[in-house]
Amino acid sequence: MSKLLKKTMFVVGVALLPAFALAQEGGVNPSITVSGILGRIHSVMQIIVPIIMTLALLYFLWGLSKYVLGAGNDEAQKEGRSMIIHGIIALFVMAAVWGLVAVLSRSVGVGIGGNPINIVPGVPGSRNVSP
Repeated sequence: MSKLLKKTMFVVGVALLPAFALAQEGGVNPSITVSGILGRIHSVMQIIVPIIMTLALLYFLWGLSKYVLGAGNDEAQKEGRSMIIHGIIALFVMAAVWGLVAVLSRSVGVGIGGNPINIVPGVPGSRNVSP
C-alpha cells in the first residue's frame, strides 16, 4: 500500500471514530445512530430502485421500438438489438439481486423492514417471550 493511501485511511478512520462512539441508541442525536443511518439508506433505496427499474424498462422499450422501426436499416436494427439486450440484462440483474436479498433476509431471520422474525417456538395457550 502506498503511504498516501495509508494516511488517507488513517485520517478517515479517525474522523469516523466519533460516529462509532455515538452509535448506541439514545446518543446526542437519535438520527445519528447506526439504525438511523441504515433507516435513511433504506428509505432512499426504496425510492431509487423503482426509478432505476423503470428506466431500464424504458431503455428496453426504446431499443425495441428502434429495432422495429428500423426494419430497412441494418445499423438502426443493430443499435436497437444492442439496447434490447442491455435492457434485458439490467432488468434480470436487478430482479435477481432483489430475489437474492429476499432469500438471504429470510434465511438470516430478518423480515420486511428489518424487523426480526419471531422464530422462537411456543406452546399454544402460553405466553411467547422473545429473547
